[in-house]
Amino acid sequence: MAKSIIVVGGGIVGCACALRLRASGFDVLLVDPGDARRGASFGNAGHIGTEQCDPWPSFRNILSAPRQLFSIGGGLGFPITEFGTWLPWSLRFIKAALPSSHARNRDALKRLLEDPIAAWERLFAVAGTPSLVSACGHNVVWMSEREAQRGLAMWRRADTGTATFRELKASELAHIGSALRARPAAGVHFSGTGQMTSQPQAVRDALIVGFKARGGEVLEATVTTIEMKNGVSILCDGSKRAEADWVLVAAGAWSGGPMAQLGVRVPLIAERGYHIQTMQHSWPSDLPPTVFEERAVVVTRFADALRSSSFLEFSHPDAPPDPRKWRRLQRHLDKLGVQFSKPETWMGSRPTLPDYLPAVGRLNRDPRVLYAFGHQHLGLTMAAITSEMIEAVANDTPPPIPIEAFQVERFG
Repeated sequence: MAKSIIVVGGGIVGCACALRLRASGFDVLLVDPGDARRGASFGNAGHIGTEQCDPWPSFRNILSAPRQLFSIGGGLGFPITEFGTWLPWSLRFIKAALPSSHARNRDALKRLLEDPIAAWERLFAVAGTPSLVSACGHNVVWMSEREAQRGLAMWRRADTGTATFRELKASELAHIGSALRARPAAGVHFSGTGQMTSQPQAVRDALIVGFKARGGEVLEATVTTIEMKNGVSILCDGSKRAEADWVLVAAGAWSGGPMAQLGVRVPLIAERGYHIQTMQHSWPSDLPPTVFEERAVVVTRFADALRSSSFLEFSHPDAPPDPRKWRRLQRHLDKLGVQFSKPETWMGSRPTLPDYLPAVGRLNRDPRVLYAFGHQHLGLTMAAITSEMIEAVANDTPPPIPIEAFQVERFG
């Protein structure tokens, strides 16, 4: 049985796993570059997406993609300069959209999303910190009757797992409209979903504090080389070296490099998102995350800021951001009437595999290697339950959710 493990990657998934492993008795070294802004953990919408049980790879989404492209006003981006990155990935996406694959992947995703809020409550207890998750639900609204009819029909067909929804009352639509130029035409309120009450980076920081309080170590460095000898040896920039019995690869959108060094090629792409954020706003404090579905925009109020997020841009994680997307997002908010003063901007990379399931488990060819990455835009939602799965794998005990569907070997 291993006694020490190096966790490569300090995003929300890596930190959650490091904390669980340390609480389970492992000597844990968490290695992360320390640039908090570059990962999805820093700037996501803070939403706990229990309802997102239908994997994106489906023929319905493929057929609807042309009218959602950024070039014609939508939120879906395939930069032509990144053609060589997203085309091979897209071919695998199409394969995952086959009805039999979609149904199998939906069943697996539903297991991960059965009760993510409870999993987060358990993780905060391990961290020894007050809970930062709120089971407040969220709203989806439409500003036009036509889009409302289309959106309601779509959600009635969708599999939302343990989350449920009801149509918003006129008084609720009026309350949302009080913060906009006009009242939404229709909307739904989801129950069983939620949000982080603090910005996601504060959640990550709380996990780090709990990890260090339990004796966990953090090394701010970039892993350049992983060597498998009797145990695991890593070499970082600045000639820093560390050794352990095992390694856990949890480097988000940058996990492909470490996995390739370990002899495993994974079809991982960066599903990049953009946000703008302000500390000065008039958004009502009692509104949960609100999705303006026609514009592919979500607005979330945290304890200290208002954030609006949008776009799915498929690219390399280190490609430069597209400033047009921040401008487009600001125009959407201006047209809606959402007041943002002196907004800050951010772009980050979500790690996405073509079947929209994460890779969680132990490498068959080398049991010294564990992995947890590829959580697409549900990394915050699934981080806590993923940490429980990794803890079970490391201790060779039955995981709370069977891991067969999430093994990286599914890609050959």
